[in-house]
Amino acid sequence: MTTREVLVAVYDGLADWEIGYVTAGLNNPAFQRAPGTFRVRTVAETAGEVTTMGGLRVAPELTLDQADVQGAALLVLPGADSWLEGGHPGFADAATARLAAGGAVAAICGATVGLAGAGLLDDRDHTGNAPEQLAMAAGYAGQGRFRPDRAVLDRGLVTAGGASPLEFAREVFRVLDAYEPDVLEAWYQLYATGDPQWFGALMAAVGE
Repeated sequence: MTTREVLVAVYDGLADWEIGYVTAGLNNPAFQRAPGTFRVRTVAETAGEVTTMGGLRVAPELTLDQADVQGAALLVLPGADSWLEGGHPGFADAATARLAAGGAVAAICGATVGLAGAGLLDDRDHTGNAPEQLAMAAGYAGQGRFRPDRAVLDRGLVTAGGASPLEFAREVFRVLDAYEPDVLEAWYQLYATGDPQWFGALMAAVGE
């Protein structure tokens, strides 16, 4: 089996909770269609430890110039206030190149503002924290493609607002084809509703 890398961008101030379901789900083979397919790796623009919004210290495994960005299964861009200040041009460029080549990118919260500024939301359905926030990005012309949904997947690009990490993960798993459809639905409903019946449905869906 070929292992495919999922690159998770890390930088000071990244919002920890926005990617928790994604990283935990991809690192847990229990419910996956083909366990062992994905390897999560952290990547930063430059070498050196970063500190998340929650105060966790992360030592990136790779820098952007070391990573096989084009060959990865997915590039995940968490939110951070620095995106609102025009930060992370390297990751915006990487997202641009991946989408142009038919690759997948997932951006949540402030990262959607960075992609808006790069013109990547102009011709794709997308969402974010609010249309007013995306409008802060110079050159953004995608107002007509904004959708008031918790997460949106369009042609390989997943977007979500910071209050929707669960829906963000669901669309990430969908774009990666990580779970069988009935498993994905049961997983989502379990965490979205907290109803124990969905745990039984999840176990049934994976044959346990």
